[in-house]
Amino acid sequence: MLICLILISLLTISGLSLSYLFAEDEPLLWRLCAGSVVGSVIFGLVCFVAACLFGFTVPTVLISVLASLLPVILFARPSNRANLLATWEKAKTNLQGADFKKILSFAYYFAIIVVLWLFFDRAMFETKDGIFTGSSHNLGDLPFHLGAIYSFTDGQNFPPENPSYAFSKFTYPFMADLLTAGFVRLGSSVRDAMLAQNVILGFSLVVLLERFTFKITGNRLAGKIAPLLLLFSGGLGFVLFFKDFFQGGKDFFQFIYNLPADYTIHDNGIRWGNALTTLFLTQRSLLLGMPLTLIVLQKLWELFATENTEKDREDEPQKNTEEHGSRESTRHSALSTQHFFVGLLAGTLPLIHVHSLAALFVVSAFLFFFRLDKWREWIAFALGVSFIAIPELLWALTDSATRLTEFVDWHFGWDKRDADFFVFWAKNLGLFIPLIFVGLYLISSLQKNKEKENHPQTNADERGENTQHSALSTRHLLFYLPFAFLFIVPNLLKLAPWEWDNIKVLIYWFVGSLPFVALVLAKLWEKNLILKFVAAACFIVLTFSGALDVWRVMTKQVNWNVFSKDSVAIAAQIKQKTQPNALFLNAPTYNSAVVLSGRRSLMRYSGHLSSYGIDYGPREDDVEKIYEGSALADELLQKNKIEYIIVSPEERSNLTVNEDFFKKFPVVAEVGRHHVYQVKK
Repeated sequence: MLICLILISLLTISGLSLSYLFAEDEPLLWRLCAGSVVGSVIFGLVCFVAACLFGFTVPTVLISVLASLLPVILFARPSNRANLLATWEKAKTNLQGADFKKILSFAYYFAIIVVLWLFFDRAMFETKDGIFTGSSHNLGDLPFHLGAIYSFTDGQNFPPENPSYAFSKFTYPFMADLLTAGFVRLGSSVRDAMLAQNVILGFSLVVLLERFTFKITGNRLAGKIAPLLLLFSGGLGFVLFFKDFFQGGKDFFQFIYNLPADYTIHDNGIRWGNALTTLFLTQRSLLLGMPLTLIVLQKLWELFATENTEKDREDEPQKNTEEHGSRESTRHSALSTQHFFVGLLAGTLPLIHVHSLAALFVVSAFLFFFRLDKWREWIAFALGVSFIAIPELLWALTDSATRLTEFVDWHFGWDKRDADFFVFWAKNLGLFIPLIFVGLYLISSLQKNKEKENHPQTNADERGENTQHSALSTRHLLFYLPFAFLFIVPNLLKLAPWEWDNIKVLIYWFVGSLPFVALVLAKLWEKNLILKFVAAACFIVLTFSGALDVWRVMTKQVNWNVFSKDSVAIAAQIKQKTQPNALFLNAPTYNSAVVLSGRRSLMRYSGHLSSYGIDYGPREDDVEKIYEGSALADELLQKNKIEYIIVSPEERSNLTVNEDFFKKFPVVAEVGRHHVYQVKK
């Protein structure tokens, strides 16, 4: 764990130095969290390129770390050092004087870190009986990510080939797993690397979302509420919790420590899923992609919401027109540079989380047309995105086995199945959608009142001022429109072979809506005692189901054995006795021992392959015929270039295995009922 913390600290310092290139006035905590994300992204990119050129060795990773630290030289400039010192002094000033408000703020962050640590501690853990996970939702995803990580550390999988579907490019956004692999290459365990990375990224997400919400709403309490609504998101599934409790016959404490099910994913039409249990735990790419996207979204909001200085100064007397023009030119140049750099960050998303890039594209397209007067900044941002994103996309899409035609089709209502559309969404999100409309109305009213206070009207210009107020009061509504679009489209189209995967887009609608919902709760809390109770009740309704699911994971109520101790042992032998790029034949299941060896498989879990739009049918037929020992088995082994075959309990339970057929091949590894046969010498 110490290795991980040291590496993350170094990368955070590097990213923090870069934050001064695009963020002028941000607190130290925000810069540290943004720095951890930006530094990780830079290290991942450098490590990816270096490994493709020179292999994934310890020297390569060390050089990548050193190269990722080069941005620290920015502090050689006196102005940057002065900015850092000012940030530090401001942070020290804010910490002085331990009043109740500061203690409460510290307790807030401390509690979140504890929750994240206890939660992600259950993502993967090892006992004498093998490798386990503490969430049923992670049963298939953990092996997938372990397969990617071990393919880098033990399979020398560069340029990355899909370890689950040999001979095709690895188009899944693998950057989060590559980061973990880099830590492992330098001496960390996989579990420690995943845990440290998940907790730091999770906390960074909280701080960045808090700041994003504050920037939009201007309300600090709303900033604190929004991350909690995300971490404990859920709908009305808690109604089923009370039903199970009253029918269970147990006392409350017995029941709460032995919950029978999850309450944000349930057979009773509950499909939204808590963000921690169904997204950030299982989809590690989103845990890196979302905080990076929030950095960009905050910058886009600032660009969208800031008035045009040139227009504002049209009526001001200018003593020196030439001097003013030079000042404006310098200002535009600085802003364009900032947005170009932010665009570079956004451009890394194809290898981090493609759906985040898609969400950013939608938001940027809308806001561009709403603020054409900021065309210089928009062009700079677009150039930055294109400079990195286009090469990454071209690389990922070339020689890919993914069929893009499988990703778009008409499909109404997301995953509602036979349920009524409105009833479905009411069950899955409860009060959330109604509170969005209340929040939009509230923030519009607040903005209008604020402008009236700042610009008192006179009879002479009353009509003009009303027009200005009206325009300003619609700013938040216009900013929200692209997020509403991100809700509408996934409810009309299937954007992935498996319709539930539309959640990867819907979650950005949810995040874009959080500031407005959080503002409603904050404003209610700031009123009288009765409205405080209303705010607390709304908060409980919005988070109770999600909190139950998170609690179930944290308190170790779920223990799924993903890999048996024999699987772990046979994987260790495979690493010792086969070449790193050896090709294996195994059952098309998620928990084959080959996953832990880092070796390639002809094919693995069909559920994963279908969700990525891969036509695995012909290979699956070949796999079945080989294990059956059919007349075509030897020919199929040669056709598919199989070097090793594993026969284990997974093959025997998922396929018809002709044990006699494999006796002609030498056994190169054996543990219990796990046998590895060598086909080619």
